[in-house]
Amino acid sequence: PAVSVGNVGQLAMDLIISTLNMSKIGYFYTDCLVPMVGNNPYATAEGNSTELSINAEVYSLPSRKLVALQLRSIFIKYKSKPFCEKLLSWVKSSGCARVIVLSSSHSYQRNDLQLRSTPFRYLLTPSIQRSVQNKIKSLNWQEMEKSRCIPEIDDSEFCIRIPGGGITKTLYDESCSKEIQMAVLLKFVSEGDNIPDALGLVEYLNEWLQIIKPLSDDPTASTSRWKIPSSWRLLFGSGLPPALF
Repeated sequence: PAVSVGNVGQLAMDLIISTLNMSKIGYFYTDCLVPMVGNNPYATAEGNSTELSINAEVYSLPSRKLVALQLRSIFIKYKSKPFCEKLLSWVKSSGCARVIVLSSSHSYQRNDLQLRSTPFRYLLTPSIQRSVQNKIKSLNWQEMEKSRCIPEIDDSEFCIRIPGGGITKTLYDESCSKEIQMAVLLKFVSEGDNIPDALGLVEYLNEWLQIIKPLSDDPTASTSRWKIPSSWRLLFGSGLPPALF
């Protein structure tokens, strides 16, 4: 996930890890993220609830050749670019076939065309286009449009902009230059209760990768098949203390 607006990528990763019951296989050690520690966010019983989790953990599902990196804290100032470089170096040395980044962008910075169309967008690096372009086209997805690099200047050049996307643009640019096969999937969102956005993003991903098989043609029926992690019970805090009343 990119640590982006509404934490949508991170919430989507929670749904994937929880639904597929992925096993934790290690940590991504870095000094680029704010340190944090907590209980097991995917606890299923009292016995495994006290397992510790930290800011960057790696999960695996060998049967699907799938590895997930979950990030749980924000970047230390000026450390996001070094993190991207270290992450992509690890990707190359690990022999990952391709990388998918789940992200989000500020909905209020959409242009007129984006306002009138689907809130989902994708980006592909040149090295992945040949292998997935036909599949993506068959899904009728919309590629992220280029917009003016400096919106306030009318004759500014056009480029890819992902406001609120955190490290998304840096990861994409670095992957293009390093010839890494990467796809970025994102949704235009606003801060708030972003659980519906996360569910929408994993469904968007599932259209392509079929992580879980659709049970029916009804898209609303598939949403309930994603397993909500136990930690989401406290997503908005633990409620008001009874003593207040």
